Amino acid sequence: MVKALLLENIHPLGRELLMHAGVEVVTAKGALDEDELIEALQGVDVLGIRSKTNLTARVLESAPDLLAVGAFCIGTNQIDLRAAAGRGVAAFNAPFSNTRSVVELALAEIIALTRRLTEKDKALHAGTWDKSATGAHEVRGRTLGIVGYGNIGTQLSVLAEALGMRVVFYDTAEKLALGNAQRMRSLDELLDVADVVTLHVDGRPGNAGMFGPAQFARMKEGSIFLNLSRGFLVDYAHLRDQIVSGRIVGAAVDVFAEEPKSQGDAFESELRDLPNVILTPHVGGSTEEAQKDIGMFVAGKLRDYLETGATALSVNVPALILDRPRDGSHRIAHLHRNVPGVLAAVNRTLAAGGANIESQVLSTSGDVGYVVTDLSTDLPASELAELLEMEPTIRVRALHPDSED
Repeated sequence: MVKALLLENIHPLGRELLMHAGVEVVTAKGALDEDELIEALQGVDVLGIRSKTNLTARVLESAPDLLAVGAFCIGTNQIDLRAAAGRGVAAFNAPFSNTRSVVELALAEIIALTRRLTEKDKALHAGTWDKSATGAHEVRGRTLGIVGYGNIGTQLSVLAEALGMRVVFYDTAEKLALGNAQRMRSLDELLDVADVVTLHVDGRPGNAGMFGPAQFARMKEGSIFLNLSRGFLVDYAHLRDQIVSGRIVGAAVDVFAEEPKSQGDAFESELRDLPNVILTPHVGGSTEEAQKDIGMFVAGKLRDYLETGATALSVNVPALILDRPRDGSHRIAHLHRNVPGVLAAVNRTLAAGGANIESQVLSTSGDVGYVVTDLSTDLPASELAELLEMEPTIRVRALHPDSED
């Protein structure tokens, strides 16, 4: 039986979907460190994680049974994607499922910070009646600067505009501006005009430290800053200085360079106890609706990969959209290094085994190629072994009811 390990409180519907597909599922609430993960992955075929568990090259090297990993979140920077592909481990994530949840949190924080609701709330809880409009503004007519115009940035753009905000954005890639949003030619150009700056970029290594003293100094006096994307993007010590000095009048932070591994663990940050600062424990996508959708989406991708070899929306191996094999067909899924002559060698081996090809699909991406072949008859063990022994082969899977990987 295929075995899955699901960490970090993945939604129960994800577990149920895999169990319904015949997968044995083991769950754990918290994240695991590298050594713990190596031990836990012995005999495990599928791993499910969120943002705190790191799947490193060392872990992958020590987990020969691992076939696939699902990141039950948007980001995949916690996975060594290149090392995973090199060992035949397909990786999947949820690029869309929690978009609305993150956008709604960002909007709520923009309004709360602009109205200085955090300070009014704290004052009343402390027994002080502070009925004053000083420093409180409407968001209507103010300029929102979105850094990163992907799935979250674009949806935030549309909803912010509906609230009456002017929207400008900056992205290193060419993106279609939605509504009346205006593309800025540089980050500096955006910072010059934005009353609110919000980060929604991915976790690629090149983005580390992208927002520091120079960027904060460029922001308008009296502006607001949000980071709901990645903790390592921002120099939070300098953000603290800017808030204490009053140049930046509010901030909301949902992500941190170092985050506690488990529920209830101690949290430390230089941003604690500052006025008009909202700190949340990486809950941008943590709504019941989003977690349900993520659980079903990623678990479905893992199930489809196990059962059919489909890799649609995989983040590290060539994407193939595949139907289930027809009754009586025998499917061979072959991940390999992308070098000349592999397809010809595969087909020679299949022909030598007397296999009649019903259909065949090939896709390549970077260093990796993936060919899936449906045969009318089973492939003899000798030819299957020959495919495994081909020098470019990364992994071979025989997908039909009577086979074992």
